Amino acid sequence: MKKPTTIHDIARKANVSSATVSRVLSNSDYPVSKALQEKIRRIAAEMNYIPNLLGKQLKKNVSMTIGVIVPSIINPFYSSVVFGIEEIARENHYTVVTCNSLQDPTLEDEYIRTIMEKQIKGLIISSISKDKSLLKNSIQMGLNVIAIDQTIEEEGVSQIKFDYRKGGYMATKHLLSKGHSRIGYVTSRLDRPSRQSICQGYLYAMKEAKLEPIVEESKSEELYNAVFDFDTGKKLANKLLAAPDRPTAIFACNDMMAFGVINELSQQGVKVPEDISVMGFDGIDFGLMIHPPLTTIKQPDYDMGKLACRLLLDKINGEDSPTFDVMLQPKLLERNSVLPISERV
Repeated sequence: MKKPTTIHDIARKANVSSATVSRVLSNSDYPVSKALQEKIRRIAAEMNYIPNLLGKQLKKNVSMTIGVIVPSIINPFYSSVVFGIEEIARENHYTVVTCNSLQDPTLEDEYIRTIMEKQIKGLIISSISKDKSLLKNSIQMGLNVIAIDQTIEEEGVSQIKFDYRKGGYMATKHLLSKGHSRIGYVTSRLDRPSRQSICQGYLYAMKEAKLEPIVEESKSEELYNAVFDFDTGKKLANKLLAAPDRPTAIFACNDMMAFGVINELSQQGVKVPEDISVMGFDGIDFGLMIHPPLTTIKQPDYDMGKLACRLLLDKINGEDSPTFDVMLQPKLLERNSVLPISERV
């Protein structure tokens, strides 16, 4: 394997000292003639020199890298969040290291240790761990943290949340406004605050309308691949279809699950929305690409990422900004997968 070019290699070829090369390539104010500067930079380019930024950052105790830990990057919601983070980071000349915890608290802790070992000063995290002792200890040691999705009860941590309960309520109210009364709700295991909150919104709207809720919860251990939620949607839809009094509408806890619901209904000859309406939750772009386009509740995922990164960089740069919580609001995206009862075939 070819060894990377060093400033000493450049110095030998340019017939100057290593200190002179270092001054030129670091844009130092030290006086070096323009001709010599151009010569050194030309040789560096010819030798494919890549500066050791990590070494420089460690010497100065400054890191231009931020860490991100999310449950799973294959979830389009988190992909969009990370995209927003990276846009703001690039604008400010920071790089982003993204880690997938895969819903595993042990793996989440391993990534937090790695971030501390690499002396990264800032972290944006959607934590799924119930035991946050390591994260809290890291914060006390100087790690700047912005929490997204899940709350971290620790002084100095700004939270960017989403009103999941309101989103669940809005989705159910939308179906009720279309005349649906038998509304099924399909969900992954209710072991996460976000999922519990969406379900609470659904249950409250049904109770308010004096209607009996129909909840199908997955009991399967989650496999972190691209089709788990899709397959779960198919299985839970099949259970609802087997009921004596099948629902006229199905509300899924996320869009990927809603896609699975639509697929299962189609395979069983049930038309969407003519026979059964389907409602999603997330507002991912894929919802526009399926047939029929999915009516859903939009989470501002991309904007969440941008806001999180701005808040984190303010903290890293020592700007005197208060610690506060932000509650982002849901938005109804009305498309073609929901039909009023009065218009059913």
